[in-house]
Amino acid sequence: MFSTQGFSTRRGRGPRARRLAGLVAIVASAAVVATACSSSGGKPDDSAGGGNVGNAGTGELTIAMITHEVPGDSFWDLVRKGAEMAAKKDNVKLVYSSDPEAPNQANLVQSAIDSKVDGIAVTLAKPDAMAPAVRKALDAGIPVVAFNSGFDNWKQMGVQQYFGQDETIAGRAVGERLTREGRKNVLCVIQEQGQVALESRCAGVKQGFTGGTYQVLYVNSKDMPSVEATMTAKLQQDPSIDTVVTLGAPIAQTAVQSKGNAGSNTEIVTFDTNAALVPLIEGGQVKWAVDQQPYLQGYLAVDSLWLYLTNGNTIGGGNAVLTGPAFIDSSNISKVAAYAKAGTR
Repeated sequence: MFSTQGFSTRRGRGPRARRLAGLVAIVASAAVVATACSSSGGKPDDSAGGGNVGNAGTGELTIAMITHEVPGDSFWDLVRKGAEMAAKKDNVKLVYSSDPEAPNQANLVQSAIDSKVDGIAVTLAKPDAMAPAVRKALDAGIPVVAFNSGFDNWKQMGVQQYFGQDETIAGRAVGERLTREGRKNVLCVIQEQGQVALESRCAGVKQGFTGGTYQVLYVNSKDMPSVEATMTAKLQQDPSIDTVVTLGAPIAQTAVQSKGNAGSNTEIVTFDTNAALVPLIEGGQVKWAVDQQPYLQGYLAVDSLWLYLTNGNTIGGGNAVLTGPAFIDSSNISKVAAYAKAGTR
């Protein structure tokens, strides 16, 4: 920093004084330019986590995200982080709420309607129960997008866009891979009976698996000690089971415990990942996982509504935008681990 103290201010300053005064002016101009650049460039704020973002510069919108999240399920933490990142970028006020019971989730949609939100992003795990609330939102002129659950139902419900994976196709890919790997007795564990996405996954596994015996086991994810005990008992009862397919990372983690309790040699594969699952894949306790990219689902659900509300855009050309399936195994787990550590995979 330059100081002008002691510089002459009289007319007819000498050449040295004029040169110094000119240098001060140049430095001052550079400082102004640097300040202007730092207000719109430089290192963006990444306080929301998940990477650096700018700001859309549009007026604030309010978007409600309403899910069937089960308390404590780390999958939904990733969904929410993606939604929050998009909301930060788009200058959106995100109102997040959830309830695993479909009637209660429908009531949350009604509350969002009553609050006159600008848009609604919703999961459709129980489409029949959610349909009346979705229709009320649409009748109120509120655009609705669906994500994660309801692949087979979103379009007929009048929902504008869908972000997620085709669970039947994902399940079929799992079954086909198990056939190629020479599996002979597959157990598919469903943690919530009647949940369309979970039922579709196991149905797809059954379609794709042609290598031997296929079974389904229902458990209750709201009681994890019971889940562990039920899977342990099943593996003890039928030691010929050589593969357990779980439909969520927490259930896969519990299956690892059940396998140990039962003294089983079964292999465990799963749908969905979280940070705690990464070391299990790295160590071989879980052979591989199917990733539907929950962070991306949350992000796209919010961002698509912002694009529609501010510019009339839609994504997918009237078809679902698929975020999966992708396999995570020993060949790519190291790359995924870095993102999981950052809290986005």
